[in-house]
Amino acid sequence: QLQFVESGGGLVQPGGSLRLSCTASGFPLDWNAIGWFRQAPGKEREGVSCISKADHTQHYADAVKGRFTVSRDAPNTLDLQMNSLQPEDTGTYFCAAVVHGVATARAMCVLREYDTRGPGTQVTVSS
Repeated sequence: QLQFVESGGGLVQPGGSLRLSCTASGFPLDWNAIGWFRQAPGKEREGVSCISKADHTQHYADAVKGRFTVSRDAPNTLDLQMNSLQPEDTGTYFCAAVVHGVATARAMCVLREYDTRGPGTQVTVSS
C-alpha cells in the first residue's frame, strides 16, 4: 500500500520561503497523478499543485502561481518550493495520489480527488 510522509513545515514570516518534501513508500510505488493539497481551518481543502502521468502536465492553483514550484528530485519524492509566503498560505499541507484510474493534473487539483494521502505538515505564515 502506498504511503506518504510530509516534512519541512514550520513557522515563517510573510515574504519568507519554505520547502516541503513528500516521501512515498510501500508497494507498488506508482501512481497516475500526484499532488500537494492544503487545508486551513474554516476553509475548503485546496489543490495547490498536481502532476499527471496521463497528460504529462502540471497544474497550479491561481493563488500560488509564480510563487510555488513543484518538483520531483527522486522517483519516490515530491517537493514543493514555496516563496513569497503570505498569511493566507497558512494551513496543513499534504501530498496525495491517484492510484486507480486516470486523472489529469487539473482534474486532480480542482476536483480534489485522490486515493491516498499523507498526514500532512503544518505551515504557519505569521509575523
